[in-house]
Amino acid sequence: MKVLVVGNGGREHALAWKIKQSPLVSKLYVAKGNAGIWQIAEKVDISPTDVEKLVEFALKEKIDLTVVGPEQPLSEGIVDVFEEARLKIFGHRKNAAILEASKVFAKNFMKKYGVPTAFYETFDNEDDAIDFIKKMGTPIVIKADGLAAGKGVVIAKTEEEAIQTVKDMFGGLFGEASKRIVIEEFLEGEEASYIAMVDGDKLVPMATSQDHKQVFDGDKGPNTGGMGAYSPAPVITPEIEKEILEKIMYPTLKGMQAEGRRMRGFLYAGLMIGPKGINVLEFNVRMGDPETQPIMRRLKSDLVQHILDILDGKIDTVQPVWSEKWSIGVVMASKGYPGKYEKGFEITGIEDAEKDPDIVVFHSGTDIKDGKLVTAGGRVLTVTAVGDTLKEAKEKAYKAVEKIHFEGAHYRKDIGDKGIKRLQQLS
Repeated sequence: MKVLVVGNGGREHALAWKIKQSPLVSKLYVAKGNAGIWQIAEKVDISPTDVEKLVEFALKEKIDLTVVGPEQPLSEGIVDVFEEARLKIFGHRKNAAILEASKVFAKNFMKKYGVPTAFYETFDNEDDAIDFIKKMGTPIVIKADGLAAGKGVVIAKTEEEAIQTVKDMFGGLFGEASKRIVIEEFLEGEEASYIAMVDGDKLVPMATSQDHKQVFDGDKGPNTGGMGAYSPAPVITPEIEKEILEKIMYPTLKGMQAEGRRMRGFLYAGLMIGPKGINVLEFNVRMGDPETQPIMRRLKSDLVQHILDILDGKIDTVQPVWSEKWSIGVVMASKGYPGKYEKGFEITGIEDAEKDPDIVVFHSGTDIKDGKLVTAGGRVLTVTAVGDTLKEAKEKAYKAVEKIHFEGAHYRKDIGDKGIKRLQQLS
């Protein structure tokens, strides 16, 4: 069968890498992809958000299945348009994708259906927002309502920073996305990502994982799209997983169905596990990036078969098989990310790094210029490793990172440390 992957980043490279392994797949396309994905899939020179052209392509090439990576095309209705054209596509319709596309919708939805989340208020003007900040105190979390490429969340440590953030957001920092904002209490604890494949009120859990959002070691600095992840996440014990399913995942699916917004695709709950219990920080309507990279390294069963079964209404039969190994992914980013950064620097050393069979390097922001592999984004690569222990996987990943070079490369040195520490406490 012919499969089309939509998207450009590390998540899409990992999905394409896994899809390519399926014996069901005879031809793999990517729109638009990156230099890493182009090594394993045929490039389709259409933007992931150019829905009309993508439908035209899928009809012309008789694409049997389309898998959507990023949130933007989902929120713009790619699934609705493909389904109208009687094309098989895995992802949420536009009216369900709002769970990620609008933070205001998500928070109000959680409040209505009793899904645990931080205390919050929503605002559409500066004065009321500033009054609320003065009443609440700091630290405090300020979120743009709409999609902002993972950068629309600011944890303000001081009142001055919080007020400036509000002014920036209403001043057009994220364009339409920050015309409305959510301000919520700051929750302490440990973050984890819980992702499932869902259909209606049913779900199949993926392996657990933990992302690292802040740009610097020790969770310091501004939020990014994610600087690394590992799987599984020891913070999610069997007891905690049971609670996540009972109090968060199933109520969300049932609530969305009750709202006439039936879900089918990947559902991601970004969680804070701490003194105030388990709370949802955000919902995403797709796989996470960089969580997908280590998760796909551990998936032993056929992702394409799982997706086809779900699309055929057979989610009850889907049973993913996971490797017992630990996996980790370290993001190598451009100098200046998540702020301004330059592109076009040559990347070397990937082949050397991948000589170790336990290493796979997934591309995020890469391109080919004059026959050379160059940087083309803020997050450039995710270097993944597997090992019998989390410590071993971490050591392998960083050894591989040291072999890869491009000007201004920066990365966190502590990906996996929280998990290693927790495992030491448990033993």
